[in-house]
Amino acid sequence: MPTKSLLIYVGGRLLQAVPIMFVIILINFALIHAAPGDPVDILIGGADATPEYIEGLRREFGLDQPLWQQFVTYISKIVQFDLGYSLRYREPVLSLILGRMPATLLLMGTALFFSSLIGILLGVFAARRPYSVGDYTATFVSLAGYSMPVFWLGQIMLVIFALHLAWFPTQGMYSLRAPSQGFGRILDVAHHLVLPAITYSFYHLALIYRLTRIKMQEVLALDFITTARAKGVAEGRVVYRHALRNAILPVVTVIGLNFGFMLAGSVLTETVFAWPGMGRLLYEAVGARDYPVLMGLFTVLSVMVICANVITDVVYALVDPRVVYR
Repeated sequence: MPTKSLLIYVGGRLLQAVPIMFVIILINFALIHAAPGDPVDILIGGADATPEYIEGLRREFGLDQPLWQQFVTYISKIVQFDLGYSLRYREPVLSLILGRMPATLLLMGTALFFSSLIGILLGVFAARRPYSVGDYTATFVSLAGYSMPVFWLGQIMLVIFALHLAWFPTQGMYSLRAPSQGFGRILDVAHHLVLPAITYSFYHLALIYRLTRIKMQEVLALDFITTARAKGVAEGRVVYRHALRNAILPVVTVIGLNFGFMLAGSVLTETVFAWPGMGRLLYEAVGARDYPVLMGLFTVLSVMVICANVITDVVYALVDPRVVYR
């Protein structure tokens, strides 16, 4: 594919994202401010405070201004990469989010990698042996994972593997007595990562497995696969070079969508396992009615989802160059 055509295609996708981002920010702003609760009341915590003190807090955080003026001010700050100042943590929202982002990306990236890899491999295996014991077993496991709520599955994993068997820690990302750097630190993080990553990947593994199985069965029944086998092409080459390459396009789309769903849906997993990521920060910000953190998180997550969609489009175009010219 010509590099120029790909750049034009990506540029068009990025231009389309600008109005979408504006609408997302507008909707997030309206929904957050329409929610019940007053952040000033949360900050005071039920203590006796004079009206002058309360009015001073509102003025300090800009809550005394009309909503339209607050929105214009917020948009002007976003253009300058200023997401505001946290009411609860008393620090810039952007630095607060960036501090939590690595933990979320680690959890989400690990879960997405293994759910995609295992889902595709299981789908190919089941498509080559339809209605076998392995096919029925993989289908049962995938349906079970798809049906279980994340918060319930996470608690079951904690009860079995953390409390009863004591194989894994119950919460957090680090151990207090673990090394603060080096290979020991990596092993400690990996030990804490196992349960939340497995819990988080179950639902998405089921989707990828089911779609891969269906598309592989469709492609394996086509004439060009029969012709390749008749010419004596090795079965592994037929399956992975010819069939999987033609069946993978919708799977790539689902993986890209899963990236967005995982970003937005990390709240439950991070809350159950006390994982110090953006999902946990979102949960804490909701309880504190921390408007700047909530809006900042929604804005950053929206940008990340849009970037994930653009990356998915690029991968799709590299796999099937015909989409660039449609």
